Amino acid sequence: VQLQASGGGLVQAGGSLRLSCAASGRTFSTYAWFRQAPGKEREFVAGMRWSGSTTRHADSVKGRFTISRDRANNAAYLQMNSLKPEDTAVYYCTATSRSLIWSSMDGQNAYDYWGRGTLVTVSS
Repeated sequence: VQLQASGGGLVQAGGSLRLSCAASGRTFSTYAWFRQAPGKEREFVAGMRWSGSTTRHADSVKGRFTISRDRANNAAYLQMNSLKPEDTAVYYCTATSRSLIWSSMDGQNAYDYWGRGTLVTVSS
């Protein structure tokens, strides 16, 4: 089972990027994105149940980022708009076979599988 994150890159402030997370081998019940900026701890960005019934976004990205999924491609996405320099980080895709409730989505220990990460750099 693998999670492959892609879509990172260099973008100017105010720009957009879409990150993709492709899962090979199986479909998970909950997907999420975390990020880790240089010198900082990894933090929750967004999560969702594969069913689409529950989504959660961190306050710092609410209104700018949107998590979604594509059943046909067995992939999850993170659409990032109005990017800011403080969004610069390595973004990680993660998943679990458990259907997490909203309040549990932001806990790193709730997830079983992690992708390698993709770097997003936002220039000012």
